[in-house]
Amino acid sequence: MSIYNPPAGWFKAPAGVERLWVGLALTWCIIMSIAMPYWHFYGKQNPTGESYKVSVQEYGQRVAEFVKDNQVGDEGGIPIVEIPPGGDGYLLARMWSFYPIIKLKQGQTYRLHLSSSDLQHGFSLQPLNMNFQVLPGYDHVLTITPTSSGIFPIICNEFCGIGHHAMTGRIIVE
Repeated sequence: MSIYNPPAGWFKAPAGVERLWVGLALTWCIIMSIAMPYWHFYGKQNPTGESYKVSVQEYGQRVAEFVKDNQVGDEGGIPIVEIPPGGDGYLLARMWSFYPIIKLKQGQTYRLHLSSSDLQHGFSLQPLNMNFQVLPGYDHVLTITPTSSGIFPIICNEFCGIGHHAMTGRIIVE
């Protein structure tokens, strides 16, 4: 509440171009109010919502076993691991990397498990605009079917400390 009342007649209704902009803004609000629920149900970009509580040590053991059983190569000390078609793969976010490098085949369906060993990280798969939060103590499962081949960078988009800018990983699709 102000100290002084505004003078009488201070408010003037929008006119001319201002009226056009108010109408455009209102129209855009209505369009977005309809589009958001539509894309939520029919957009095919929503995750499965599957997640499980897991201890950090248990998930770390799963990742180690997965790497040991499925490693097909090595790049700069980071193992390249191929998930069998229709199988489960494990990806671990940790300061300041994603471990291991995942290799997939185009057109096959996989279940990718994500978790963190230390603190909250972000999982952003480019250029697909997949964006998820990765938390320690939770195993998040994404069902994915790659539709194109290439090398897809994974970027941490949740600030995780001084090495955050270098926290990247990769998914290779053949």
